[in-house]
Amino acid sequence: MKAFDYEQARYNMIEQQIRPWEVLDPRVLDLLFKVKREDFVPPAYRALAFADLELPLSGRARMWTPKMEARVLQELAPSESDRVLEIGTGSGYFCALLASMAAQVTSVEIDPALAADARARLGRMGHSNTRVEVGDGSRGYGSDTYDVIVLTGSTPILPGRFLEQLLPGGRVFAVVGEAPAMTARLIRWNAPDSHVTVDLFETVVAPLENAMTPERFAF
Repeated sequence: MKAFDYEQARYNMIEQQIRPWEVLDPRVLDLLFKVKREDFVPPAYRALAFADLELPLSGRARMWTPKMEARVLQELAPSESDRVLEIGTGSGYFCALLASMAAQVTSVEIDPALAADARARLGRMGHSNTRVEVGDGSRGYGSDTYDVIVLTGSTPILPGRFLEQLLPGGRVFAVVGEAPAMTARLIRWNAPDSHVTVDLFETVVAPLENAMTPERFAF
């Protein structure tokens, strides 16, 4: 039986999924070869690591599709001096991508088992500039401020706390809305109390646990 060719599958993923989704930043494309996605997926799904699918982790947690990961990384464009806050660590793969471009990544995961697995995995792979914490980051996290904030789960409403935690020139990525109408949104700090919002594309992503929801009228 022929062994699965991971490198060919990785190449096909980049050429057939990533590039057609307008991901052309060479830094991002190089990272997709360097950071091995198959090392972050559950063993049962290892052969599907490069498929255009959301892969289940545990409970409601899912890995983004490869093209989503690449596109969001390109839009956020972390620099080597950036401090990053990630809400929803999941497998740790997107955290590893962020850490490969930024100075430091704090990743918050509400599921203790997922957090422990991701922390160990990132440590084994040498991503010493990451910190995985167990907590609920659905409405902001802690009191620190960041250059980049990314929510890996959707939220019907983006809490204002995330904008308060942005440093000058910072940016937030979030998928905002409720199924079947969600929008991938990038928000940039433009000036004090002034932010520029760009709607990037439509998608559907499972919500963060305890995500902020709109008030409902009761009749």
